[in-house]
Amino acid sequence: QVQLAESGGGTVQAGASLRLSCAASGGTFSRYAMGWFRQAPGKEREFVAAIARIGVTYADSVKGRFTISRDNTENTLFLQMNSLKPEDTAVYSCAARTPDFVLTRTPIAYDYWGQGTQVSVSS
Repeated sequence: QVQLAESGGGTVQAGASLRLSCAASGGTFSRYAMGWFRQAPGKEREFVAAIARIGVTYADSVKGRFTISRDNTENTLFLQMNSLKPEDTAVYSCAARTPDFVLTRTPIAYDYWGQGTQVSVSS
């Protein structure tokens, strides 16, 4: 069973960049497909990006601004966020699922979740 821990959140102004990290432990990281999700106050959890052996996929709202990547040697997932907007404000969580070749945007399809890291973007 894998454990996930996010870091890198913070408070920035619109137009700034942040890089989120998700450190995995307790499992073979390379065997998991990974995703980033976010949840703003009063809203449902929203898909952001996912990465699997077959490729990557992004929500339309972040496409061209965010980049998901992973380092299997360091057991870490990343989310590079550029040109941040106030509407990006949310708690960002990483998630893992098996098998590693399935690319999905559906939260319920993921088995393991981190606690989340807060990202706040001011105008």
